[in-house]
Amino acid sequence: MSSSKTRKGSSIYNIVDYTLPKLHTGKNWYVDFTCFDPADGKMRRKKYMLDSIEKISDRKKRAAEIIANTTTRLRNGWNPWAEASTERQYSKFSEVTSLYIRYIEKLTSNNTLKKKTAYDYQSRMNMLLEYNTTKAIPIIYIYQFDQSYISDFLDYILLDRDSTARTRNNYRTWLSAFCTWLQEKKYIDNNPTERIKPLVEGEKHRSALTPSDLIRLKEYLTETNKSFLLACMMEYYTFIRPDELSNIRLSDINIKEQKVFISSTISKNRRDGMVGLNDTVIKMMIELEIFDNPTHYYLFGKQFKPNACKADSRIFREYFNKVRAFLKWPSNYQFYSLKDTGIRDLANAEGIVVTRDQARHADISTTNKYLQGSSLTVHEETKHFIGGL
Repeated sequence: MSSSKTRKGSSIYNIVDYTLPKLHTGKNWYVDFTCFDPADGKMRRKKYMLDSIEKISDRKKRAAEIIANTTTRLRNGWNPWAEASTERQYSKFSEVTSLYIRYIEKLTSNNTLKKKTAYDYQSRMNMLLEYNTTKAIPIIYIYQFDQSYISDFLDYILLDRDSTARTRNNYRTWLSAFCTWLQEKKYIDNNPTERIKPLVEGEKHRSALTPSDLIRLKEYLTETNKSFLLACMMEYYTFIRPDELSNIRLSDINIKEQKVFISSTISKNRRDGMVGLNDTVIKMMIELEIFDNPTHYYLFGKQFKPNACKADSRIFREYFNKVRAFLKWPSNYQFYSLKDTGIRDLANAEGIVVTRDQARHADISTTNKYLQGSSLTVHEETKHFIGGL
């Protein structure tokens, strides 16, 4: 046993009076040790029960892990009473992350969480678990999931995996949500991501198509794939996000009133939305005999044609990438660039307010993010008014 005297003004973390942890067997299995409680001024007993573990071999293994880990921490100056740790903080990291994944799956099955969002969360969790296995000393207990560990993981995403600042920040956002869940379940006391700042992001790696390239795209797809041309038109004219677009059914389209309904069950912001349907899009739909199909069909199924089965939203990006390669365009031309292009052209033609509503943006500032450099609107009136200076 190690000891040191306390004195006025000394840190409670300098108190290292303790007894080494020991396994007790019999009617009840547990590991216990005593440690000086600075608040009470006396030694207090700390106990970790093992009765909930059925197999004797597993109990012994868990006990050995607790004893080794606790001994190391005590020798490094850790004090359980000073940190006010709870029994749950000794839950295994692997068990807690598995519980979190089941939690996400449950939210998805209840339609509380979108499938794409759930997929992103699980992918990031898989990356975190993979990272833990690469460490020389992987963390075992959830209390070890602290600020330094998370900071190192984010550095791994940014540096080792050569990711962008935006990708690193997206991981930080997810980690913050995960830590909020951990905090709610009492696995940790505080959210460690709050002390980790996001990085400054550069300009997005996506550009609007030039007017000439937009015409070139239309000409090429008119000759090769009109069904995909319709998908491009929908993105350009309606600004419906690819994931939402893959969920649009024919019943959501009102031809007479020229509008498309986006249900809260598929929209990114979880609110119902309505957008206008351009004359050009309707003409293409009629030409492709879209409305000869049952109304419960998805607008874009296999090969971008109406089908009872929805297609994965990735088909838009993947096919556009093939077109981009054939036309020898730069990588900053993406399927979602058609939304940037449409917002630019509509804003220049009809104004920012009309564009904001069509894009279903809550604020004009969001719409303005899509208008950069030469795409920004300049009102003619500003050029010719007579001022007083």
